[in-house]
Amino acid sequence: MDSNIRLMKGNEAMAEAAIRHGVDAYFGYPITPQSEIIEYLSQEDPYHKRTGMVVLQAESEIAAINMVYGAAGCGKMAMTSSSSPGISLKQEGLSYMAGAELPCLFVNVMRGGPGLGTIQPSQADYFQAVKGGGHGDYSTIVLAPSTVQEQYDFVALGFDLAFTYRMPVMLLTDGAIGQMMEKVVLSEEKQRKHIEYDWATTGKDSSRKRHYITSLYLQAEVQEKKNITLQTKYSLIKETEVRLEETETKDAEYLLVAYGVSARISQKVVELARKDGVKLGMLRPITLWPFPSKRIKELTKQLQGILCVEMSAGQMIEDVQLAAAQTQVPVKHYGRMGGVVASPDEIYEHFKTLFF
Repeated sequence: MDSNIRLMKGNEAMAEAAIRHGVDAYFGYPITPQSEIIEYLSQEDPYHKRTGMVVLQAESEIAAINMVYGAAGCGKMAMTSSSSPGISLKQEGLSYMAGAELPCLFVNVMRGGPGLGTIQPSQADYFQAVKGGGHGDYSTIVLAPSTVQEQYDFVALGFDLAFTYRMPVMLLTDGAIGQMMEKVVLSEEKQRKHIEYDWATTGKDSSRKRHYITSLYLQAEVQEKKNITLQTKYSLIKETEVRLEETETKDAEYLLVAYGVSARISQKVVELARKDGVKLGMLRPITLWPFPSKRIKELTKQLQGILCVEMSAGQMIEDVQLAAAQTQVPVKHYGRMGGVVASPDEIYEHFKTLFF
């Protein structure tokens, strides 16, 4: 068997991707269902002999995100991961990093909530992920994998986007994909690069002008100017970085919109409907921010109805409704909460009840 093809758990695949992509540092704290990430990194790279990557279990989620802040400020590829309530604790640090325009990758393997909730998979962190989560007018690019392979691939993609735009990038997945095992095609391991960024606080050259990294601007006019700079960058990202996948949309009269594990289940719903002669398609947002609003609006010209499938009470549906706001196409929702995963049959039955 090809040594670059392995059967891997989703969390392990993300950890292996970090090593192979040459990530400089991982700072995290255990929480189910994502603890395998730090466990795998600790086992695969003990004492940094394999790659020189720093792997550290911090004393808390707050400590972890601030360690990421420090490493990112030095121009290093820094990463953290957690699950729902742990991500909540990191929000202040993420807002600071967005304000300071620092690149990093943070992974949320979602679990049921609110509160401590359950360790079962959920998608109820959508609002937190795409609306900022912390304080202030900021955004993070949000990538939503639906396979273990994508969990692996999106680590490299996430860092590329983070450094291209100098901003935090979130990989938003869930306990189902994080825990499932699938075949993964691995990339070649990269040599660690020591790149000197013209914004990084390396402190190596006393002859150059000092680099300052901050999110603190005490004058309102200066703070507004900073916000305008950020919003200009976000507008560019909305135009250039939208990613999505379509299934059977060419002749679709009805559309499912789903991401992550819900999209995997919805693919089977499309098959069931097509066998019955129903022209059902699916659009899977790969970037939840920026959201594929333009494409959804284009598809409404041929649609009679849209069903959003989510493992939540209904969060992504608001973005779909905004995309279809100027049309007459009804947008409905089907979701299970608290870690319950819907079956293709129950989604299909709900779809038929709503539209037939």
